[in-house]
Amino acid sequence: MSNQEKKALIEEVGRTVTEEQDARDAVDEAAAERLGVNRSDLRGMGLLLFRGPMTAGELAEAVGLSPSAVTTVLDRLERASKVRRVRDTVDRRRVLVEVTPEAREQVEEIWGPIAQAGRAMLQRYSVEELELIRDMLRRSRDLQLEHAARIRKMSEPPASTAPGGSKKERKRGQ
Repeated sequence: MSNQEKKALIEEVGRTVTEEQDARDAVDEAAAERLGVNRSDLRGMGLLLFRGPMTAGELAEAVGLSPSAVTTVLDRLERASKVRRVRDTVDRRRVLVEVTPEAREQVEEIWGPIAQAGRAMLQRYSVEELELIRDMLRRSRDLQLEHAARIRKMSEPPASTAPGGSKKERKRGQ
């Protein structure tokens, strides 16, 4: 394969990744609408389904929202009967959030067929190809998370917005 052909293939893979992300986004949008929740609520619900019950603080950290924003998400999800707050059976002082059985059924109705079709699709690949796909997806995930953190830092206010600069700068000037 020539360098030009490889470059064209890399571009095609990049476009396909973007199209796949858009398709996932369309599924998530349709699912949120079907479940009667917004996208932040859906993301929180998804993490609870994937990782299991967790505290509101753990969920806030996992979704990258402030504790107050997660409380709002959980209040909406609880009103919609998608999650419930329960006492931790080991440490009764802790409150965990879990997805309700009814919401689990709804999620299975939406994503169950996708998971089943995805598993069937993957059956056609060899073990070596599956390992390559897994590696690419893991690296892609890590790349996306790395750049999400980079982009968030771009939004952070400068170290000091006070007149005269930061404490360190003012101290140096003394």
